[in-house]
Amino acid sequence: MDFVLSNEQKALQESVRQFAQKELPDIAKELEQNDESVSVELRKRFAMLGYLGINLDSKYGGAGMTHLDAVIVLEEVAKISIAVAFPIFESCFGPSLAVAHFGNDKMRKEVLPKVCSGEIVLAVSMSEPNAGSALTDLATQAKVEDNKVILNGTKRWCSGAGHSEAYIVYCRMDNIQGAKGIGAVLVSKGTEGFSFGKREQHMGFRGVHSADMYFDDVEVSTDDILVPAGGFGKLMDAFDLERCGNTTMSLAVAQSAFDYVLDYCQQREQFGKPLIDFQAVQIHIAEMKMKLEAARLLLYRAVVNAEKGLPSIAESSIAKCFANETVREVTGKAMQLMGGYGYSTEFPIEQKLRDAWGWGIAGGSIDIQKVNISAALVGRRFNQRAK
Repeated sequence: MDFVLSNEQKALQESVRQFAQKELPDIAKELEQNDESVSVELRKRFAMLGYLGINLDSKYGGAGMTHLDAVIVLEEVAKISIAVAFPIFESCFGPSLAVAHFGNDKMRKEVLPKVCSGEIVLAVSMSEPNAGSALTDLATQAKVEDNKVILNGTKRWCSGAGHSEAYIVYCRMDNIQGAKGIGAVLVSKGTEGFSFGKREQHMGFRGVHSADMYFDDVEVSTDDILVPAGGFGKLMDAFDLERCGNTTMSLAVAQSAFDYVLDYCQQREQFGKPLIDFQAVQIHIAEMKMKLEAARLLLYRAVVNAEKGLPSIAESSIAKCFANETVREVTGKAMQLMGGYGYSTEFPIEQKLRDAWGWGIAGGSIDIQKVNISAALVGRRFNQRAK
């Protein structure tokens, strides 16, 4: 058991850090102010640097590296901004890995090189107006006829909706009820009958588009079926890695807030001495550091144990849940330590606090992760419908 990054991983971390800190802050500030997503030009820059799909097979344009390498890259970029890091998140931890693991050869060859080159961002669409945590209640229908699939329904809370070029859409195949009827298909933006609602405005996550998605007799090929009916378990397995991406984003926000406030407490003086000289401040700083270290170790355990496969639901849920709670606590403490400066939009902490709360909702809420953890402990899924 080794708790130290390799020399190669340290070099990777340092190179990404230098790039991110030098070239991304101004872009991140503009994305936050204008609530716009990352440009295609920046995506292609990420691709040139090898950040997109770093843990995807080299035959598809990836770097063939590990999930831990992807975590290292994503964290350093997300410390600057979650919006600027979002294409990396989607290429390394989101639906791209589901395509890599479960897609047919045609889909992998067509989609993954475009993801790794920055030509497209692939988003995942799961939730619906009446199916969020209760995902098995989803009602979007996918009817298979001959060599085509016809989709009808509405999706909600898709990060990247309207901006991403392609979507993995969870749907009910051939009207089979319950989890056994759920599968997923690939739908490209611009497909006839596929449209978007009004752009949503959130407390945080500025620069990450979200909108309702409408499917009105949308036709795709049966080659675009990622997972057929009965594959709900596979889709959830792929989602275990997405949880690790969520964990990394949470950790990055928390770590960057901590780094900022630690420096602030050494520079800011009250009652004739730096804030860090007050015992109460020291205790808060120590508590924040402990939570960050624990969150990082839980994340690293989940991705290292998975190697190049998919993490376990228990380890990924523990990591996500702890990091989601940690980022809320750390950013809250950071704001409290900074007082009025923390609450001012002239300083970065208020943005980090707003972004922090979103990660405990996105990708399965904190409470749902705790249910997953309990289910893993006793070796069965709990029926929330049972009376």
